[in-house]
Amino acid sequence: MALMDLIEYVDEQSAEMAHRVPPQGSGEFKIGAQLIVRESQWAVFFRDGKAYDVFDAGRHTLSTQNIPLLTTALTTPLWGDTPFRSEVFFVTKRVFTDLKWGTSEPILFRDSEFKMIRLRSNGIYTFQITDPKLFVVKIVGVRGIYTNSQIEDFLRGVIVGRLADLLGESLETVLDLPRYFDELGAGLKARLRDDFAQYG
Repeated sequence: MALMDLIEYVDEQSAEMAHRVPPQGSGEFKIGAQLIVRESQWAVFFRDGKAYDVFDAGRHTLSTQNIPLLTTALTTPLWGDTPFRSEVFFVTKRVFTDLKWGTSEPILFRDSEFKMIRLRSNGIYTFQITDPKLFVVKIVGVRGIYTNSQIEDFLRGVIVGRLADLLGESLETVLDLPRYFDELGAGLKARLRDDFAQYG
């Protein structure tokens, strides 16, 4: 396997949240290799399965100076071209918009007027990755590529679960629903912000 001198990635279709280089496992990078990170990306650097650093836009030379923890991780003498096995996840900064959510099954609701009823709901949401290291560790894991379509089902489940909780706590009858639309929307958004934040 050849040593990698240049590490970069361009997502031409803008469908990927994260992309690992090399795509399968770790690769042999050279001390002094150039890491190019675009304005729309972060690069999360891993060695031996541990996330060491997050790089922002620009050209970075991989050395023990800009990856301080690497100094203690490498035990062989470093002469400029010594290889080390590692991987880089490129994570997008872009905002994912117009993602749809909805109840695949009706939510059972105990209504004070109508007894048990079935409610359906749907809407759209927007999100953006804010902590690339946490996102890679918690969501992406060992996958080589992670797309927005892969996370939509997961996030949809989180939204519907929080909505069911909120309806049970805030509403006695669906007759009051129009009066509480704004409050329910704000409450759901606040709870989801905390839920989404734990995944980066």
